[in-house]
Amino acid sequence: MRQRRRTMRALFSATVAATCLALATPAWASMNISINKDHKGATAGTFGTQDCKDERFGDLPDGYDGWHFVLPGGKEAGAFETLTLTFTNGVIIKVPDANDAYPDALYPAGQDDTRLIHAYLFTPAGWTLADGTATISGEAAKFNLSHTCAGTPGTPGTPTPTPSPSTPGGTASPSPSASETGPGTPGGSATPTPGTGGEGGTDGGLPLTGAAATTIALLGVALIGGGATMLVLRRRRNVTFIS
Repeated sequence: MRQRRRTMRALFSATVAATCLALATPAWASMNISINKDHKGATAGTFGTQDCKDERFGDLPDGYDGWHFVLPGGKEAGAFETLTLTFTNGVIIKVPDANDAYPDALYPAGQDDTRLIHAYLFTPAGWTLADGTATISGEAAKFNLSHTCAGTPGTPGTPTPTPSPSTPGGTASPSPSASETGPGTPGGSATPTPGTGGEGGTDGGLPLTGAAATTIALLGVALIGGGATMLVLRRRRNVTFIS
């Protein structure tokens, strides 16, 4: 009877420990959010905050607009995973995407914060942003268009330059031909210039994704369950039967 009680106590303790571990593990998972509704319909030339002094726009070629999007909300918001930006001409751009004709890049919040909360994009000048969604690793209500740098529209049409794999160093003009080299990835300093359209955030720490949290929880439950099983087996071996 005493041995049975000890066994039940061991199993109960293991169950309680596993439950506490699961509750204590952050359950952050990817979620989809929309761009600030006030920023829909924006053009780089008419947006309220323009900042061509942003070092990320330092290699913006003639005939292109620069866009800077930011994820506000601090550590709880996590980081950008992907963005989907729709323009009124029907073009839909994924960020990041090294294979399309529109240079883009994700950048961290700062030197002590590796969360990717800044997104930069170069598009032909004059385009209008119709809508935008983003997949993030934390929780936030929306993301913002922080600031823009307006270029001068060129010949009407939809040029499709091929992005250069290296950081741009010249002033190459875009060409409608996909075989010609176009502007490269937005570059500059490690810390983007903050705009008034959103929050940069300075809190440190890497975001914990849903997959990582689930893995840790399952590993903890497995370890606790294994320990409880070994304890039960050991106690059974130590039982002495008296006839």
